[in-house]
Amino acid sequence: MQPDGRLVFQGRVLRAALGRGGVRVHKAEGDGATPAGLLPLRRVLYRADRLAIPRTALPREPLAEADGWCDDPADAAYNRPVRLPYPARHEELWRRDEVYDVIGVLGWNDAPVVRGAGSAIFLHVARPDFAPTEGCVALPRADLLALLAEGLTAIRVLPAG
Repeated sequence: MQPDGRLVFQGRVLRAALGRGGVRVHKAEGDGATPAGLLPLRRVLYRADRLAIPRTALPREPLAEADGWCDDPADAAYNRPVRLPYPARHEELWRRDEVYDVIGVLGWNDAPVVRGAGSAIFLHVARPDFAPTEGCVALPRADLLALLAEGLTAIRVLPAG
């Protein structure tokens, strides 16, 4: 991953949307930044009502309407999946838009979880205008599905400079 919003995979350069806060080595909850580093893909979540099971060597799970992700550093489930409704601050994974039709759960702040170091960092579908994310990496759906099928298992995000 390059800081200018490009993902390079097997010699191809693809346009990507990054966090509105840029790319940071020291990621913090709510800063809007994409974390710098090697981010392995842990598993793939997808909307089975909108697309076929993605081809990938990674574990795959269909999303359900009650799926969420806790982004509250004060909660015991911080940076973990939760079932909705959930009392602490969280993100809904079942969305009306198509941004979370395919989600690659990236290995950021998960081994172990450090409260406040950032949560819900995903590789997901970009908006048509490539608007910045809240800290995730986003690609057009066709590119994301193609990379998963071709064996993508990690991305490297580099800070600017």
